[in-house]
Amino acid sequence: MRKIKLHPLNKDFNWTDRVGPFKQISEAQADSWNADGYFLYKNAFDQDLLDKLIETFDRIDEQTEAFLETSGGQFGISRANQLTFTKHIVERSALAKAFTLEATFAGLCSDLLDDNARLYWDQIVYKKPGNPEEFPWHQDNGYSFVTPQNYLTCWVALTDATIDNGCPWVMPAVHKQGTLKHWLTDLGFQCLDDSEGAVAVEAKAGDIVVFSSLTPHRTGPNLTDDTRKAYICQYGYDEAQVISREGEHIKQTNPDRQYRIR
Repeated sequence: MRKIKLHPLNKDFNWTDRVGPFKQISEAQADSWNADGYFLYKNAFDQDLLDKLIETFDRIDEQTEAFLETSGGQFGISRANQLTFTKHIVERSALAKAFTLEATFAGLCSDLLDDNARLYWDQIVYKKPGNPEEFPWHQDNGYSFVTPQNYLTCWVALTDATIDNGCPWVMPAVHKQGTLKHWLTDLGFQCLDDSEGAVAVEAKAGDIVVFSSLTPHRTGPNLTDDTRKAYICQYGYDEAQVISREGEHIKQTNPDRQYRIR
């Protein structure tokens, strides 16, 4: 059995299964969410909308690459011409803000969180061609400890995500233990050191890989000639707070980027 340690702030966590009736998801998807911490939501968005988003996001990513060139090729977990993370897109694009308010996301939040959910975080992630490195196993709540610990990550495939170009892999069922202890690596935080039992979640453009902030996940290398593009929209409870390393509880209610979605 895999040996894991819990995050020091993870005390007395209890996972609560979601029960119907559901507005957006199927019973099978709910079962997968409850048991494994993820599911694939297919055909959420059409190509016309994706094309508009990609046009905007590509321009923003070019700005990120230009910044990285002046920063020694690396800043945080972004690496020039390999893997770029660009956060708070909704502060820079009205199109992105409107997208995060789409009815599909509102329905997912209603089914998996509650009707008073708000956007917590958004970012584009571009995995560039010929990138042989894996992004390590982590939970989203391992980067900043949010309470309540369980929030919703919607990993929107802007282009097809395959095993060859770095689709997400998830570790089923571990989410029920709450936030795990993470350690820092050269590529980012990590919470698991083996991949036994992992499941690859390939997604077509317009699909959403839906998973809990407590579901360990990683992405593989991009060994193709094209950039794998994703937009990550994360939604939390209205009362969500980040607990800082100094123990401060910070409400996640920035009106420019952490707004209610209904």
